[in-house]
Amino acid sequence: MSVAHVVVTPLKRVSVDGGDVMHAMKCGDPGFAGFGEAYFSSIERGAVKAWKRHLRMTLNLVVPVGKVRFVLIDDDGAMREELLGPDRYARLTLPPGIWFGFSGLAAPYSLVLNLADIPHDPGEVERKPESEFPIQWESKA
Repeated sequence: MSVAHVVVTPLKRVSVDGGDVMHAMKCGDPGFAGFGEAYFSSIERGAVKAWKRHLRMTLNLVVPVGKVRFVLIDDDGAMREELLGPDRYARLTLPPGIWFGFSGLAAPYSLVLNLADIPHDPGEVERKPESEFPIQWESKA
């Protein structure tokens, strides 16, 4: 799968008294491939979580709190970066087969929501050490 198949979908944010309503996904949205599970992952400022590649799971990543830098790499070595957070409120749809890592850019932490099409299965994910792809994580604040 190529990084060109990764889709960024702007999301609706509704201002209401007492705090905004931030949409994440509806069953008819682009990128919806079924529902397996939803979970949040927190990441501290300056922390890096890399590298993973799902073999069957489609991820739909949303950052409602903080700011996160995602780096995506395909098997041909093509790279793509996306910054998400409330200032760029969007959903990143990541199909299977893409290596990815992410770093937290906001203090004290950022929050990533994954709306996955299948439940977590440790047998369908591959991992590599952070050193596998030489990315300068700290330079993109």
